[in-house]
Amino acid sequence: TCNMVNGTGLRAVIWVSGCDHHCKGCFNCSTWHPLGGKPFDFEAYVTLMDGIREPYCDGISLSGGDPLMPYNIDVTTALAKETKELGKTVWCYTGYDYDKVKDLKIMEYVDVLIDGRFILKQFNPNLKWRGSANQRVIDVQETRKQGRIVLHPDSNVVTEFFPEQAFDPCKDMTPKEIKEKYIDNVCNEGQL
Repeated sequence: TCNMVNGTGLRAVIWVSGCDHHCKGCFNCSTWHPLGGKPFDFEAYVTLMDGIREPYCDGISLSGGDPLMPYNIDVTTALAKETKELGKTVWCYTGYDYDKVKDLKIMEYVDVLIDGRFILKQFNPNLKWRGSANQRVIDVQETRKQGRIVLHPDSNVVTEFFPEQAFDPCKDMTPKEIKEKYIDNVCNEGQL
């Protein structure tokens, strides 16, 4: 409920399970299986929405897996709609190209869509909000108004990076602690 790397500002992020794109080099392939992860139950819903309601939260980012897979679309559309009703923004990541999803109901609520499959040969770590050069950061509502693709104004490249100043979430942790915290609990490898 407090993420700064999946869209502008501070955002709540939900990573859904299930993705049929299976892009080579995907950074989140643990989310490919539609039955992976933890159930999105009422408690998870309340936690997510409470985070979105916080004054410091700018909105929700839908990621995964792929939030626009047929088995995810009903829930992600409802979350996007509810987020917009709170006056917050909606960012959505998908492996689909915009033309394939532009007519989905969810697009009424999405402010920014990062579209396109991840292509390892076009990987560029300096791209903002995306991993490969083919992916676009689309201002959905302006695109719908103008009838042509309009890129989000903050879709440029990162020109400065200071890895020595980056936060290390594993600092001072033993390998066993890292495995328990990040692999066993987050990836749920045994459930796939």
